[in-house]
Amino acid sequence: MKEWLVVVNPNAGIGKVSRDWGRISGLLDSHGFDYQAVFTEGPAHAIDLVADHIKEGFRKIIAVGGDGTMNEVVNGIFNKPVLPTTDITVGMISVGTGNDWVRTYNIPMDYEKAIGVLKRGYTMYQDAGIVRFYNSTVQTMRYFVNMAGLGFDGLVAQKTNADKARGKGNPLLYLKHLIGSLFSYKSCTATVTVDGQVVRDKIFSISIGIGQYNGGGMQQAPDAKPDDGLFDLTLIKDLSKWSVIASVRRLYDGSIKKHKRVKTLLGKNIRIDCEAPILLEADGESLGHSPFEFEMVPRSVKVIVNEDRGDGW
Repeated sequence: MKEWLVVVNPNAGIGKVSRDWGRISGLLDSHGFDYQAVFTEGPAHAIDLVADHIKEGFRKIIAVGGDGTMNEVVNGIFNKPVLPTTDITVGMISVGTGNDWVRTYNIPMDYEKAIGVLKRGYTMYQDAGIVRFYNSTVQTMRYFVNMAGLGFDGLVAQKTNADKARGKGNPLLYLKHLIGSLFSYKSCTATVTVDGQVVRDKIFSISIGIGQYNGGGMQQAPDAKPDDGLFDLTLIKDLSKWSVIASVRRLYDGSIKKHKRVKTLLGKNIRIDCEAPILLEADGESLGHSPFEFEMVPRSVKVIVNEDRGDGW
C-alpha cells in the first residue's frame, strides 16, 4: 500500500485541477511522494473515498482541490471512523476558487511551495465544527473546518456555486454575487443563542469561524484561532444596501468587527432560529436552511501547515 492517499477533485477551480494535474503529479513524484491518487466524480464522492481508504489502512491524505474538497475529506475522516480522527494526517494543495482554508495557515498557492510544506510535515491539531441544519423537513449534519455563513452569505454562496456548476467562474465571482444579491435579499429577525447568551435582532448575515477567511480572502472572523476550541461569531445586523456596499472593504481588511452594526461573540455551542428560513454554507458548500445548531469538536483534525504561519496566533 502507498504511504499517501491523494484525493483529486478534477472540477475544482472551474476545471483547473484537471488541467494542472499532470504538473502537480509530476511535482509529487519529483519530491519523492509515495502515493495513490483517487479522483472524485461528483459532490460528496470524496467523503466515501476517504472513509473507504482509511478502512484499507491509509493514514496520510492530501486534498487537491478547493475548500469544498477539504471539507469532504474531513467529513470522510469523521464518517464512521475506525480509529481516532487525529490518527489521520491531512494536507492540502489548494486549487479552488476561494482557497480560504490555506490562507489561515499561510500555505502558498504555488504548487511546488505547497508541496514543500507537505514535505516538511509540520503538523498541528485544529478544531472542527458540527452544524445541524434542515433540507425541507429533514435534519442532517455536516462537519466543517473553516467557516460557515448564514443568511446573506448563504444566498451569495448558493448563487456562486450554481455558476461554478455551470462552468462559470473567476476570482471575482463571489464579489459579483455579493453585490448583485443585495437587491433580492431581505434581512430576517433571528434568535441567536451562544453558550446560553441570547441575542435577538434583525440579522443581515452571520459568519461562524474556525478559520479567519471566506469568500476568497474576506476576513469575516479576523481574530479566529483554529485551535482554541471556540467559534468566532460575527453577527451583522440589518444594513441598508448602500451601507453594505460602503463596508465591503471592511470585509477584506478585517475591520468589519469595528462597524457599529456588527456584534462579535465567542462560544462552543450555538443555536440560530429565524422567523423565515435562511440559507447555510459551510466551507463554501451550499447545504440547507435554518434552524441551525453548531457544536465544537476541539483539536480533532491533524493538519499539515506552514510552520511560518506569519499571523501571530
